[in-house]
Amino acid sequence: MTGDPLTPPPAAAPLGDGAPVLAFDVGGTDTKAALVDDRGRLVQVVRIPTPHAGDATGEAVVTAIAGLAERFREEHPGIAPRAAGLLVPGHVDDDAGIGVFAENLGWRDFPFRDRAEAALGVPVAFSHDVRGAGEAEHRLGAAAPYRDVVVMAIGTGIAGAIFLDGRLHTGGGMAGEMGHSRVADGPLCACGGIGCLEAVASAAAIARRYNALTGADVPGAREVLALAQAGDETAQAVWDSAVDALALDLSHTVALLAPEAVVIGGGLAQAGSALFEPLAEKLDAILTFHRRPVLLPASIGENAGLIGAALRARDRLAGSPSTSVASTASTAEVAS
Repeated sequence: MTGDPLTPPPAAAPLGDGAPVLAFDVGGTDTKAALVDDRGRLVQVVRIPTPHAGDATGEAVVTAIAGLAERFREEHPGIAPRAAGLLVPGHVDDDAGIGVFAENLGWRDFPFRDRAEAALGVPVAFSHDVRGAGEAEHRLGAAAPYRDVVVMAIGTGIAGAIFLDGRLHTGGGMAGEMGHSRVADGPLCACGGIGCLEAVASAAAIARRYNALTGADVPGAREVLALAQAGDETAQAVWDSAVDALALDLSHTVALLAPEAVVIGGGLAQAGSALFEPLAEKLDAILTFHRRPVLLPASIGENAGLIGAALRARDRLAGSPSTSVASTASTAEVAS
């Protein structure tokens, strides 16, 4: 059986007192932005469509976040951000400040940090979207009690943030790409691989696979799960195979890293016990002598990326790299 969870800090996002900063979380569909004040509150959160402009998407993203920063300045003239945090998807080189490649957004080797600093006029901390959200969970959320922990996001894609001895392991920007480990003989993944976890068990893949088998047009995994719970055998088979694939992939993670806990966020985690209970059972059946990690839902919520970006922005001002050691900041209210 999996282990017992330790007690996390309060569920609110306790950014605490510090410099006011900007936070940007760029996704494949939407870009979220927040203005964080000196009490650590998300004073305003804005969501806009992520611009798609082929090879020029990176530049279009920088233009978009500069426009959002100007909007915050006009609407909140009393708050002067001193830094910004920017998170993007894809292969990201945190140290160099470069978006190396994003297959769904089109940029390659784009210097996000330098371009954002020029556009915003403040220091910019830059990282991967899942690593940023994972840092929020590790400092302030469900992962905080653990030094060896994986924070896994399952949504349109699948990726993770890996913490070893309390520190984020990036592997030159390549660590945590568990969505692109092979767990089956098919289907074809967008990365060019065959049977990647992301092609089998992401929220998008679950809907896509069900639609391919039935000719239906369900929009997401939530609907597939509802159909399974209503007795649809095809939906149940798709759901079960996705959980099987997740358990197999996590067994590899456990064998390699021996995490104390695996924290799961993203859209699929909203399935609650329908995901976590069979996943724990299937994982336990695969493991033998291995450490059984606690499986936990993420606790920060939909703004985890923004909070992680804000934490990184404050780290940048402090002149220290992000180590993701659990924070001792006092709890502060988050207003959206």
